[in-house]
Amino acid sequence: MTPIRLAVIGAGHLGRIHARIAAGLDGLELVAIADPVDAARQSVAQEARTRGVGDYRELIGDIDAAVVATPTTTHHAVCTELLASGISLLVEKPLTPTSAEADELVGLARRQGLVLQVGHVERFNPALASVASELRDPKFIQATRASGYTFRSTDIGVVLDMMIHDIDVVLSLARSPVEEVRALGISVLGRHEDIATAWLTFASGCVAQLTASRASFQQRRTMNIFTSRLSASINFATHEATVVRPREDVLRREFHAESIEAADRPYWKEHLFDELLVRTQQTTTPVNAIEEEQRDFVRAICTGKSPRVDGAAGRDAVAVAEMILRQIDEHAWDGTSAGRRGPQAMPALPIVAGTTQPIAEQKPRRRAG
Repeated sequence: MTPIRLAVIGAGHLGRIHARIAAGLDGLELVAIADPVDAARQSVAQEARTRGVGDYRELIGDIDAAVVATPTTTHHAVCTELLASGISLLVEKPLTPTSAEADELVGLARRQGLVLQVGHVERFNPALASVASELRDPKFIQATRASGYTFRSTDIGVVLDMMIHDIDVVLSLARSPVEEVRALGISVLGRHEDIATAWLTFASGCVAQLTASRASFQQRRTMNIFTSRLSASINFATHEATVVRPREDVLRREFHAESIEAADRPYWKEHLFDELLVRTQQTTTPVNAIEEEQRDFVRAICTGKSPRVDGAAGRDAVAVAEMILRQIDEHAWDGTSAGRRGPQAMPALPIVAGTTQPIAEQKPRRRAG
C-alpha cells in the first residue's frame, strides 16, 4: 500500500505528539511540520526526522492528509483551505469555536468526499471501550474533569478546552437530542471561563452533570454512568473501569434493607459489593489513544468508512458547548437582572492589598541569587 502523505499543521504541545507518533506509524509518510514560528517547527521537525515549513500552503499538492493542531480560532480558515484542496483532515478538538463554522466544514468535507475526523481522544480510551457496549440507554451521567492551568489554549475557555471531551462522550452514550441546558461558570485567570458546571437534559430522560476546571490543584478525569440495570465508573486517566451490577432481586425491588434483622446487618454490610451490588473490575489493555486515533484516521482514508469521531460528531459537541456557554453568559450571580452576570462576575483586575497596582501589571518576583 502506498503510504498516505501527511503533514502536521501546528508545532505546539499536541502537534509535537502527533508528529512523533505519525513518524513511526505504518501507512503514513510524515512529509513536514508547518508552523509560522521557526524555532517551534524546527524543534518538532528535528525530533520527528522530517522538514519544517513556515506556511502550510506550501504543502498543498505534496500531501494527501493533515493533522490540524493549530489554535482553535484558526481551525475554520485552515481547514477550509485544506479541504478545498482535496486534503483529508484529523482536526484537534474542538472542531471550531462555533457550530456554524463546524457545519461549513462538515458540508465541505462531504462535498469533497474527504475524511474529516475530530480529535476527541477519550473515545479511544480503553476504559470507556471496556464498558461502552453495556451502557445502553443511560439515565444519569456525572463527569468531572480537572487540571491545573497549562497556559495553553488561552483563546478558548474550559468548556471548549476540556469539558468538550465529556460532552462528546455523553452524546455518544445518550444518543438523544438535548432538550434543556443549565450552566454556570467563572473566569479565574483570563477573559474566558476557567471553571464550569453544566446540567444537560435529554429527550430520552437522561440527565448529565458535567464539571470542568483548569484552575484546580487536583488532577481528575472521571465519569459515572447509571443505566436501568447497572452503573459504571470510568477513570480516563488511569484507564480503569468498574461495573456494579445489582442482583436480580435488588433490580426487582424485592430486597428490602429495612427488613434485615439486626444480627444479619454486619454480614450484608461486609458483602454489599460481593452479593447485592456485585462489583467487577474491567480488564483493559493500555494503549496510546492518540496513536489509535491516527490509526482510525488511516483506516477511514483507506476504506472510505467513517472514522469513530467524524466531523458531524465534532459539530454536535460544539453545538452543545455553545448552549452551555450561552447559559454561562446569562447566569445572574446575584439573582437580579441588575447584578453580576456571566463568567466575569469577579473583578477582572483585582487589587493587591497595600497597593493600587493591578495584579496583571505586576512583574513576577525573582529569587535572589
